[in-house]
Parts: sequence; structure tokens; C-alpha cells
Amino acid sequence: MKKSHKYWINSGFINCLLAVVLGAFAAHGLKSQLPESALSTFQTGVQYQFMHGIAIILCILLGMHLNSKLFNKSAALFMAGIVLFSGSLYLLSLRSIINGLPTSIIGPLTPLGGLCFIFGWMSLIYFTTKQTLHNE
Repeated sequence: MKKSHKYWINSGFINCLLAVVLGAFAAHGLKSQLPESALSTFQTGVQYQFMHGIAIILCILLGMHLNSKLFNKSAALFMAGIVLFSGSLYLLSLRSIINGLPTSIIGPLTPLGGLCFIFGWMSLIYFTTKQTLHNE
């Protein structure tokens, strides 16, 4: 397995692991600390982090199978989406606990992360179509 494949697959595994840990933390540690709306926001971040951690793994498995480095770009978009989308949701939901968070800066990161997710999925469609057409 190539070094870049190991990096991205492990990134996917780590994101899935962190999503499970953060989900458990929210369910057990934050439940009494946060209002229901903030807890729901945090859980949304967990769900998107987990599903896109799996998407990163999928990208690399496709790239290995189709022998293409293009899928690394999709994986990078998903990683950026996790950091921006899920990360900003975590911070926004914790603002009642963490004083001094610049929410005016953090808030706009959420839709940017969402765009990274969208572009990641669009690039997967494009790369698989391009690769399939190329191999036929």
C-alpha cells in the first residue's frame, strides 16, 4: 500500500474513532451541561464527521481499485469539510461553556465546510465517471 493511501485511510479511521468518542462524550458528559439545541448541533457534527470519515476510506479504496490519484483530492475535500463543518459545529455548540469564542468568525466556517462536502461528493462522481469511461 502506498504511503499516501495509508495516510488517508488512517485519517478516515481516526475521524470515525473521534466521532464515536465525541458522540459518547456528548451523550454522557455534555448532556447535563448543554441545552438540547446545542447538544443536537454537536451530534450533527458527530454524524457528519463519521459519515465523511467513511467517505475518506471509500475514496482511497476506489483510488486503489481504479489506480488513480484523483481520489486523494476527494478525500482532501472531505477532510476539509470535517474540520470546517463539524469543527465549527462543535465550537458553536460549546460556546456556553467556553467563554470568548469568536462566533462571528466560527459561524461562517460551517457553510464552507458544507461546500467542501458537496464538492467532495461531486468530485467522486466526476472521477469515477472519468475513470470508468477511460477504462472502457
